[in-house]
This record gives sequence, C-alpha cells and structure tokens, in this order.
Amino acid sequence: MKLLMSPASPFVRKVRVVLRELDLLGQVEEVNVTTTPLASDPVVIAANPTGKIPALTRDTGPAIYDSRVITRFLNDHASGSLYPQSRIWDILTLEATADAIMEAAVLMTYEARCRPEAQQSSDWVEAQWGKASRTIAAVNTRWLSHLHGPLDITQIGIACALSYIDLRHDARGWRDGNADLARWHATFMQRESMQATEV
Repeated sequence: MKLLMSPASPFVRKVRVVLRELDLLGQVEEVNVTTTPLASDPVVIAANPTGKIPALTRDTGPAIYDSRVITRFLNDHASGSLYPQSRIWDILTLEATADAIMEAAVLMTYEARCRPEAQQSSDWVEAQWGKASRTIAAVNTRWLSHLHGPLDITQIGIACALSYIDLRHDARGWRDGNADLARWHATFMQRESMQATEV
C-alpha cells in the first residue's frame, strides 16, 4: 500500500501517526506529492478525484481517501483498538471535531497562500478562526476527559489539529484560556509517533 501525502497536512499527519502507533510502516510506503487546491497532482487525482490528500492506494481494491476512512481502515487492518466500540459515537464525534479544527485552520492557510493579496478576505479568515477557537474551547471544557485513558483516534486527531495551529497560526495563541488542554497536548507531543511526524 502507498500513502499519498504531504507532511505538513494535519490530515496526513493523523494517518502517519496511526501508521506508527499500529506498527504498519512496513506495509505502507509514504509517498510525498506536491499538490495544492489550485493544482492537484495527477497521481493524487488518479487515486482521489477530488485531488485531496491523504489517499491510500491498495493492490486489493481502489484507493481509499478522507483521513477518517483511512485511519479506520488501517485500524481494522491491524486489528487495532483506536475505535473502541463501547464508546464509538463519542469517538466518532470527537474525531469529527478534530477534523473541523483542522479544516478551519487549513482554510486560513489557503486564504493567505492561494489567493492574491488583493482578493484575500480578513473576514473569511476571522470566521474560520472563530470556528477553530470555539471548537478548541469546547474540547477544553467538554471533551477533555475523553482524551485520557488508552490511546484512541480522538487523541491523535486533536493533537494533530492543535499542532497544525502551532505550525501555521501560532500567533493566535490557542492556549490562552485552554490551560488544561495545553497541558494535555504538551504531554501527548512526547509520544514517539508525534515526534517522528513533526515538521
């Protein structure tokens, strides 16, 4: 199998962390591609018609894509425990919450990188940050207890989302008012899988 990826993507990082946590690096080759919202790599388009990464190509069937689909596939493939059935609806909701933070932060990045300066909208950027910051605050107040205990996909997703904000939007200061989540994040970042996927 091959993972089509770009290391800075938080969605890609989530999959890369899962590969390491499930000890699947020997079965999945990580393939760097250069793709943007305005110019998708043909290799990526062949795997995912939307042109988005990550995408996972397989010898036994068509490529699969969307990070949540890939991580669940990999967990099943490895008989992992990242999606415990006893808490599955909380798990899936918090994974979607992490992805929503990622999406808002990535859209902020795209606005600055992919649009001419004269066409950029500060209102759009602030609206995306509003989504991200509200969601981070909700994780801090409502979901923090779910981030403790045995490793699951929610911890990986939230950590990758927050780390992407550190990478691209550090000046936003997401830790302000979210001290408990910040402490959790600092501890989780010590995991070997997070260290190995840092950019």
